[in-house]
Amino acid sequence: MSVEMMPRGALIARVAATLVLALPAVVLRLSGVHPAPVAGMIIFGAGVLAAAVVLMWAAETARADISGALALALLALIAVLPEYAVDLYYAYRAGSKPEYTSYAAANMTGANRLLVGVGWALVVLAFALGTRRVARRGGPAPNRRDVHLSGHHRIELGFLAVAAVIAFVPPLVGEIGWYVSILLIALYVAYIVRIAGSGGEDVEQLVGVPAVLAQLPTPRRRAVTWGGFALGALIVFASAEPFAEALVEAGGSLGIDEFLLVQWLAPLASEAPELIVAVVFAWRLRDNDAIGALLSSKLNQWTLLVGSLPLAYKAGGGGWSLPLDSRQAEEVLLTAAQTVLGLAMLIDLYFRRAEAALLFGLFVIQFVLPGETARLWLSAVYLAIGFSVLIARHRDLGKSMATLVTPRSH
Repeated sequence: MSVEMMPRGALIARVAATLVLALPAVVLRLSGVHPAPVAGMIIFGAGVLAAAVVLMWAAETARADISGALALALLALIAVLPEYAVDLYYAYRAGSKPEYTSYAAANMTGANRLLVGVGWALVVLAFALGTRRVARRGGPAPNRRDVHLSGHHRIELGFLAVAAVIAFVPPLVGEIGWYVSILLIALYVAYIVRIAGSGGEDVEQLVGVPAVLAQLPTPRRRAVTWGGFALGALIVFASAEPFAEALVEAGGSLGIDEFLLVQWLAPLASEAPELIVAVVFAWRLRDNDAIGALLSSKLNQWTLLVGSLPLAYKAGGGGWSLPLDSRQAEEVLLTAAQTVLGLAMLIDLYFRRAEAALLFGLFVIQFVLPGETARLWLSAVYLAIGFSVLIARHRDLGKSMATLVTPRSH
């Protein structure tokens, strides 16, 4: 692993800015003060954002001591813990307050669709602009226009294919059942076990704050890393619950649909740092690192996060299965359909500009045509294109499925 250093002053400035962003949320939570809904949404939303940044820095710094594909998968999970905290809180509250059930579904579907519809597309755009920048400067630009994944990522694609099939069960039966929870959590565990034995690749170059922290002497670096994890967890604990509640209350006071605020604003705060890092990787022509990190996040959110929701619902006093009304079932169906198309776009290990534009365009359409009929038609479009591409690329799909039980294919 190599690192790309930054000036010490810039390091201090970034760390200080992040701590300042988190401080009001921590202080208000410890003091027991409850600000107005809109102010709370902003203050605690900033806390969630800061927590995501701190956890991401700690996870990246840990790469200096933990290498391999398993480490990448686990660290990708740690980096999105703020998203888990908010969504699991909604599911927990739904156990005693049924109206919160819709918020759990909203947050989960919004996070997944934002990651694929916007995050993946941004990687392609940043890679294209980065390639043009290097070419203009006469540097060694890649001799290809498309984002490329290494063969090792067929493992994620294979497991994502299985998860994509399971994900159609909830909208069909109107619940995220305990049986779906078992299947998805078992699938994620199987992925971790499989990838632990794959060896993996360790070519990622650290940038920014983690690059500086990775150069510290080993004892000090490890202390800083674990301190970062602890600090991030503290900020998450202080911010997640009041942020989740403030979103709901702010929707009512602003006259905005609470479902939409929970669906898009909460994931945007928790996913933003990861998206920014992926864009920076792509801008620096490290497209495999960029899209690979987002693919790993998609897999853990579409398996472990979805599978954990019924458990949180049960812990909060509900049943073993998280119920879905018609709107929530449509949202899950639309997200599952988008997953099929996203899988189809990556299954041959290349992500083309036209494919990124298609994913982003279909993502935008849901805001232009937000009704029930539009969601169903949009799901049909996702599935028609996705299955058509998967049929055309069935050999690539077969290679990815083979990695579930055999040594990885390149």
